[in-house]
Amino acid sequence: MSSWDDASGSADQPGPPPLTMEERAGVLDDLAELEVFRTLLEPTGIKGIVVDCPDCDEEHHVDWALMQANLRQLLEEGQTGRHEPPFDPDPDDYVSWDYASGYADGIAAVADREEPGGEGRGGRHARDD
Repeated sequence: MSSWDDASGSADQPGPPPLTMEERAGVLDDLAELEVFRTLLEPTGIKGIVVDCPDCDEEHHVDWALMQANLRQLLEEGQTGRHEPPFDPDPDDYVSWDYASGYADGIAAVADREEPGGEGRGGRHARDD
């Protein structure tokens, strides 16, 4: 998953360089995965993703819509801006990207087993689609 950045371009300092094709593909993959995660986890009460911030060494609780907006901004501008975290978030309402990915893999594996002829097939990751 992509990291957070507060760099902003000005007349004196240009903004970040455009994303490479590989980076863009990674962000597009992240957006697709995020939609899967939200579809599966939001109905269970999960409000978003928790992100470990290397800049401030704290966890940021980011709701689904804000995470999507951040990824779209990263695609369009090559960076994300700083956003105020939710006031006093309940950590139980947020999961890590790895947890969400594992959850999606588990749901896919169960669905594969329940499909006719799906026995013995391994789970699929959201990026495998």
